Amino acid sequence: MKAEYINPFLESARIVIEQVANIRPTTGQLGVKDVKFVEKYIWIQIGMTGQMEGDVVFGLAEDVALKMVSAMMGGFIVTEMDEMGKSAISELGNMISGNASTMLFNQGVRVDITPPKIVQSATAAGFIPKKALTIPLIMDGIGELDIQVLIT
Repeated sequence: MKAEYINPFLESARIVIEQVANIRPTTGQLGVKDVKFVEKYIWIQIGMTGQMEGDVVFGLAEDVALKMVSAMMGGFIVTEMDEMGKSAISELGNMISGNASTMLFNQGVRVDITPPKIVQSATAAGFIPKKALTIPLIMDGIGELDIQVLIT
């Protein structure tokens, strides 16, 4: 697993979050950890095929996801993760991954991304725990967005 795989996702997430939520996130500590789907968390899973195979998973605590959706909706307070909220958070993952795949293409790496899949329950994930390259983005007043890259 190469650290440079996460850089386009990190850069893209910074740009997209600044555009849609008007917040400039800061970067946490890069690390490798076991991916575990925990409850009270929302996961946006995006598959990758082509020269990079695997998944990119964005994780947010439910309260952070609600604040992010509120920010994306111009400050409208969102109190539950309904279909509109799920659609918004899903689109956030799609925008970040789409941007990152363009950055990768510009670096000579051809990838295709799958549509985002929202996972709200560890048991519903059907996901086999494995190691991921991970880095948190810290968003003032909102919380953290974990970016986890599981590329083979």
